[in-house]
Amino acid sequence: MFPLRDTEMGASTFFASALPHDVCGSNGLPLTPNSIKILGRFQILKTITHPRLCQYVDITRGKHERLVVAAEHCENSLEDLLREGKPVSSSRILCIAYEVLQGLQYMNKHGMVHRALSPRNILLDRKGHVKLAKFGLYHMTAQGVDVDFPIGYPSYLAPEVIAQGIVKPRDHTQCEKPLPSGPKSDLWSLGIILFELCVVCKRVTFFPCYVDDIVTVLAEEHGCLDIIKVSLLGSVLLLMLYYLHLRPTPEELMCDCLFSEVSLAYPPFHKPAGLFSSSPRCADLTLPEDISQLCKDEDNDYLAERSIEEVYYLWCLAGGDLEKELVNKEIIRSKPPVCTLPNFVLEDGESFGQGRDRSSLLDDTTVTLSLCQLRNRLKDVGGEAFYPLLEDDQSTLPHSNSSSELSAAANLPLIIRERDTEYQLNRIVLFDRLLKAYPYKKNQIWKEARVDIPPLLRGITWAALLGVEGAIQAKYDAIDKDTPIPTDRQIEVDIPRCHQYDELLSSPEGHAKFRRVLKAWVVSHPDLVYWQGLDSLCAPFLYLNFNNEALAYACMSAFIPKYLYNFFLKDNSHVIQEYLTVFSQMIAFHDPELSNHLNEIGFIPDLYAIPWFLTMFTHVFPLHKIFHLWDTLLLGNSSFPFCIGVAILQQLRDRLLANGFNECILLFSDLPEIDIERCVRESINLFRWTPKSATYRQYAQPPRQASESNSTRSSMSCFSVDYQEAPRGDLVINHFPIPHYQMH
Repeated sequence: MFPLRDTEMGASTFFASALPHDVCGSNGLPLTPNSIKILGRFQILKTITHPRLCQYVDITRGKHERLVVAAEHCENSLEDLLREGKPVSSSRILCIAYEVLQGLQYMNKHGMVHRALSPRNILLDRKGHVKLAKFGLYHMTAQGVDVDFPIGYPSYLAPEVIAQGIVKPRDHTQCEKPLPSGPKSDLWSLGIILFELCVVCKRVTFFPCYVDDIVTVLAEEHGCLDIIKVSLLGSVLLLMLYYLHLRPTPEELMCDCLFSEVSLAYPPFHKPAGLFSSSPRCADLTLPEDISQLCKDEDNDYLAERSIEEVYYLWCLAGGDLEKELVNKEIIRSKPPVCTLPNFVLEDGESFGQGRDRSSLLDDTTVTLSLCQLRNRLKDVGGEAFYPLLEDDQSTLPHSNSSSELSAAANLPLIIRERDTEYQLNRIVLFDRLLKAYPYKKNQIWKEARVDIPPLLRGITWAALLGVEGAIQAKYDAIDKDTPIPTDRQIEVDIPRCHQYDELLSSPEGHAKFRRVLKAWVVSHPDLVYWQGLDSLCAPFLYLNFNNEALAYACMSAFIPKYLYNFFLKDNSHVIQEYLTVFSQMIAFHDPELSNHLNEIGFIPDLYAIPWFLTMFTHVFPLHKIFHLWDTLLLGNSSFPFCIGVAILQQLRDRLLANGFNECILLFSDLPEIDIERCVRESINLFRWTPKSATYRQYAQPPRQASESNSTRSSMSCFSVDYQEAPRGDLVINHFPIPHYQMH
């Protein structure tokens, strides 16, 4: 993402249309609310980054299908130029036209159109460059199907759009959609806007006949005929306002000779290569001409140099609330429940309730989000904290004026550290720099992950810990995910039951991504089969990499061989049975009293532990607990899950010892609340003091190749107890360092 730098952040809101409560889909389940559908479609907009487009950041759901969108914002727009009434030069208008075309062309490349183009949605940053706002509204609402208001402004809609009218599906269970607008429709809207800039009038309406004559007459009336006829602008306008079949697309118009001189001032945009890409990440790297001056500038706004995604995340940690900001600006007005009753008529004709609430229609206002509270929270953070020295052996934490406070914060519970704005800033900056140096800095990533992992960068950090490398997108694209296979039916049944409390994973987009990633894994592993539980195993990776299916697939493909080797064989009974036997040994080794009691009442691990280990606890815990659990799990080897299982039993120890078989069955059918931080802490202690021989498995993953570096091997066993044979045959225990916050 681009740095905040010359822009700000803004919030806007709208309502999704409500669905009837008594209607079910073809699968017999309740219909997915339109707000959740919109939330799922919105996610892809966060990946569309271009200098001419306002970056989308986040979307939240409120009551009564309300949605609040956070995105990049600018205070100035073309509407301000029109309001001032000052003449705009033809060269300036041509530059504006070309910059808008750049944004439209990039959207079209990703299969999107704006449809709501207007002067108020063409913003101008502090340097006067164009930024298109609200460009994702048409896409996220499924071409306007999921909202009760039309997308676009009548004064700027193309004739073919107006002629089509507003088409709404008659049956909510059907997928009937209106014919979507194409890229040429945006070009008409742009033509009207540019002509308004030429004549500086309030509104101009065109009809698609005799465009040449209309443009000439209107130009004469407003005294700008010389601009239209003499300059290239007139030719550009005529191309934009042609009939639909003669009108070019934005990409075709950009390549026209009319923009040959203007285009020289705009170098082509190249999106930076991702972390897991075959392209060099430093191919388009540019450095300031004088770096020394950048470091000496005491007034430099370091926060503005961070990506808008990071700034928004820190803004939320500092107390920012999107809905509260809109309430303060009176964009959202609360009403007593009695005033929200719909209008209805009794049999005798008497009417009760309220009429149509116009607040459910689109309010196009965007509220600028103030960063004062965040800047005040970070006022003591020095500039050096934004550029930590990665080769410094003195400390793994960034140096700053408040390094003592950071050290103190590192000893606090994890849930508190994740909500500490200053601490998270330092962790995000450090991990960001380390991950950009991956795999060169792989060992240091392991070292820092033992302290904690910043939630904002958890997905990509997990990928680094799992050793994901290479052109993962090309590998994922090469897998056939369309041809029907026998497993399709089971996948379709499992997905609607997998972590559906989460809005993102329960959306239609989430279901489609689930289906593709799971099918890709099944197709690419012909020696393995799909077992129920694989969907739960996929959920954390898909949630963290929702917009990068290839990375979610690559992480899952690396995770399963490491922790669930041969668990997904067609006949996995011998693997499962050995796993449960070793787990029983672990219980007996660490808690003989509990082990004896469970054996006496016949409550064996086969009755409760198979879902634990087959899904690595994702079937047992909600996602927010799985994230904290797996942050540590990924640092251990394949025997660490045994310790997690024993730690869970020890939390329930008193209840298990006091109950018989039936009570234990009921206890595990609805597992009580488990303290995950305590579970992680006790799991590490169990892992440190468990001999390797106690967790030996015949069907475990074969040992790694000898080419693996010793340093990496040590990092992976960061909290293990390694037994080595001394010269006299005695056993020597080597204690590897463990996270200091997890030690007693």
